[in-house]
Amino acid sequence: MKYARMVIEKEAPEEYGYDRIRYNLSESSVRDRKLSDFGLDIPDLTLFYGEHRGEERLRRLIASQAEGLSPGDVLVTAGAAGALFIIATTLLSPSDHLVVVRPNYATNIETPRAIGCAITYVDLDFDQGFALDLVKVAEAIGPQTRYVSVTCPHNPTGTMLSRADLDGLIALVERAGCKLLVDETYRDLSHGDDLPVAASLSPSAISVSSLSKAYGVPGIRVGWIVTRDAELQERFLAAKEQIGICGSVVDEWIAGSVLERRGPFLKEQAGLIAGRLAIMRDWIAGDPKLEWVEPKGGVVCFPRFRHPAGFDFDAFYKDLLESFGTYVGPGHWFEMPRNHLRIGFAYPLEDELKQGLAQISAAIRKHGA
Repeated sequence: MKYARMVIEKEAPEEYGYDRIRYNLSESSVRDRKLSDFGLDIPDLTLFYGEHRGEERLRRLIASQAEGLSPGDVLVTAGAAGALFIIATTLLSPSDHLVVVRPNYATNIETPRAIGCAITYVDLDFDQGFALDLVKVAEAIGPQTRYVSVTCPHNPTGTMLSRADLDGLIALVERAGCKLLVDETYRDLSHGDDLPVAASLSPSAISVSSLSKAYGVPGIRVGWIVTRDAELQERFLAAKEQIGICGSVVDEWIAGSVLERRGPFLKEQAGLIAGRLAIMRDWIAGDPKLEWVEPKGGVVCFPRFRHPAGFDFDAFYKDLLESFGTYVGPGHWFEMPRNHLRIGFAYPLEDELKQGLAQISAAIRKHGA
């Protein structure tokens, strides 16, 4: 494994220093929560080795989100990042091939790179509304392809696969004899109807999710893998056991308790997100230098500058942070041009979002975009 630090982590706000950021628009989650926000008081738990697959209550709650799934189809992991690492290291070797729809969350690219496998990228196009091209995906799949990697709702654009696209992807991998990995971290934050959990539709699909983004509890490090392929799930379990045996019984108790409150929490979040989207929509409409593909899920969007030629993006991003106190995710975090910027609109408080957006516009005017 040839590890290299991911640029999105090297430049993360916790690395830069939260105290140096006034308007943090770089986060890709809802605002961080406290135990008291969920009304939780941790009981006097016995700190033994937990169930290797994850707490049964937690797995049952996860499986209940889709028809046809059982707790045995669920493996609890150390966040979605841990899930993606287990999947990549289980399915890929240097002689294998992976198809990645890009842009994508960095772990979906960097871990396969560290393994040394061949990767074919199917790049999404702003001018096509970041829509998935199934023909290009089909052309990218070859005899050594082990899986196709997508995210939905998409990070960083906030776009969604259609049900027809999801069914089409599953049909492609079933014919090719490989797997479909769907990173569903934002699934609970769709702005309309949810897609089914991909793993519930076929044993050839693998779903990954977590509580970090949609529930604001990244500190408990709880994610999961769902697959109906029992033999593959056993291999994933073997990987987990060799990495860390089991998860934290404290973290998994909290996770299960959060999911038991899922309905009221997500209902509250839906109203907040609708309000923040309205703020984003008005801001984009009011700044002639920017354009976007409006997100259909999640809490991030990926606008771009309309006329970037000759614009000094290094100076802009540096000044935006140091002089205007505002942090965003520049396009290079996702191997995209720096005229794109990811904005997280649910982490900041409403006034912080408005002020941060105003600072972006002021910095744009200052630098003459």
